[in-house]
Amino acid sequence: MRRLGSNPTGKTGSIKKAAAIFLSLLMFVTTAAVAVGCAGKADAQAAKDEIYILFTSDVHCGVDQGFGYAGLAQLRDKLEKDGYETILVDDGDSIQGEVIGTISKGEKIINLMNELGYDVAIPGNHEFDYGMERFFELTEMADFPYISCNFTHKDELAFKPYVIKEAAGLKIAFVGVTTPTTPTTSTPRYFKDEKGEYIYGFMQDKTGEKLYSAVQEAVDAARAEGADLVYVMAHLGNEADCEPWTYADVIANTTGIDVVLDGHSHDSDKVVMKNKDGEDVTRVAVGTKLAGIGYSHILADGTIDDTGAWNWNNDISAPELLAIDNEIGKKVDEALKEVSEGMNEVVASTSTDLMMDDPNKVDSNGRALRIVRLTETNLGDLVADAYRDQSGADIAFVNGGGIRVGIKKGDITYGDIIGVHPFGNMLCVIEVTGQQILDALEWGSKEVPDENGGFIQVSGLTYEIDSSIDSPCIEDENSMYVGIKGKRRVDNVKVGDEPLDPNKKYTLAGHNYMLLENGDGYTMFDGAPLLQDCVKSDNQVLIDYITESLGGEVGEDYSDIYGQGRIKIKE
Repeated sequence: MRRLGSNPTGKTGSIKKAAAIFLSLLMFVTTAAVAVGCAGKADAQAAKDEIYILFTSDVHCGVDQGFGYAGLAQLRDKLEKDGYETILVDDGDSIQGEVIGTISKGEKIINLMNELGYDVAIPGNHEFDYGMERFFELTEMADFPYISCNFTHKDELAFKPYVIKEAAGLKIAFVGVTTPTTPTTSTPRYFKDEKGEYIYGFMQDKTGEKLYSAVQEAVDAARAEGADLVYVMAHLGNEADCEPWTYADVIANTTGIDVVLDGHSHDSDKVVMKNKDGEDVTRVAVGTKLAGIGYSHILADGTIDDTGAWNWNNDISAPELLAIDNEIGKKVDEALKEVSEGMNEVVASTSTDLMMDDPNKVDSNGRALRIVRLTETNLGDLVADAYRDQSGADIAFVNGGGIRVGIKKGDITYGDIIGVHPFGNMLCVIEVTGQQILDALEWGSKEVPDENGGFIQVSGLTYEIDSSIDSPCIEDENSMYVGIKGKRRVDNVKVGDEPLDPNKKYTLAGHNYMLLENGDGYTMFDGAPLLQDCVKSDNQVLIDYITESLGGEVGEDYSDIYGQGRIKIKE
């Protein structure tokens, strides 16, 4: 059947092994002896009534990384050639994260998805990063439908909650669900009207009941319409700050779901857990930047034979390593070439690696820890220093989630800078009290020692976090800061060599997302006097600091990857 309609990196494997793995994936449907973690058919005729659902998630514009879109196309076309029917879906966060997305505001990614023949997609939280108007323009450009059972406009669903695709005589329903943390993990003002009132939402009540009910209603409606199988396409993830809206929360509080194809947290876990009725539900995720391609194999009798993911854990992409030559690969190359003009221009240099990931520690999935989201790093120091230097403010804050990639030792190109700051945020300065600073540091530290995009990298200030104390932060149903109740985790805050005075006024630099737009839930700055409004882009702030203030080279002051001792964490 023709189609219906962050860089976390893995461990580097041997080139021979990598090639063998990918070739196995391309050949597994024709050779029963090839084992790649799923059941294949040696006889193409036997596959004619069987289906492969293929899914991607959190591509973040990494169209030439991991398997690459060219590798995805090669694998899908091989399946179809050997008699399988295929359905290709995406679980969100595809259009943002690299220069190709930033410069085209997502259009080139949508064009490539059209070329690939995606059947269905859902919005992730970063689909909204170019603004709501642009998001809807992109959905109109798409040759495939976007679905979500919990994305609302003025309390009415913005998209259909589900679609049913027919393949091999089966009706397969896809239900879309988008993380309710979206208003704070994208730009909050995009979800508000001109009066500052939220008009877009994601059923984000703190009990989770609204979300569970929305998913259940969509599943029941799909079953009533005759769906033989129900797949939930989710952008929910497993992170602590996403509770009570994680994939596990949804599965545990619903019935009738066969499989959850998940994204958002960039993990690659396969989990089988019980639903509300005690029945097994499989959940699979595929990492980010096309490091994995998810699959679900459905037999001719409608039985789900296996659901999992093929992973490419190598620094060299599959298209490059295997010299994959297909039409999608050519389209990817053309798109990247169009945006590459000027991206390779060298603007500065660095004598040390500037880190957002920990080179020495990995999580349980073997993924590098994004320590910029949980502790100080030299890149965090550099970026925060740039904001303070270019603004002249007393203090500068930058959220760890706004720093997207590291920079390797050597030349720094314009493309490197865009990679660090792909969002196009603007330098701003506000006047705040010491108490507001304390509240912000407490809010940014609430998830330590876990990752949190709102974790604050600082300049002009030092502080300590006692992670043995439970966070005293109170938040509302939109995950916005409300207040503090209980013993604080943050202590010993100093501005320069002086203790921070809660009653004193300070000038604070940062970007508009965090200081003016409640990004990551920072509401404590609401109403603060605005001293400098959108002075220049985050990219230019970093370039100007390195080229002008540092003389064109990031040097010894930033040599320690764990920073200069501005943030101390007590465990």
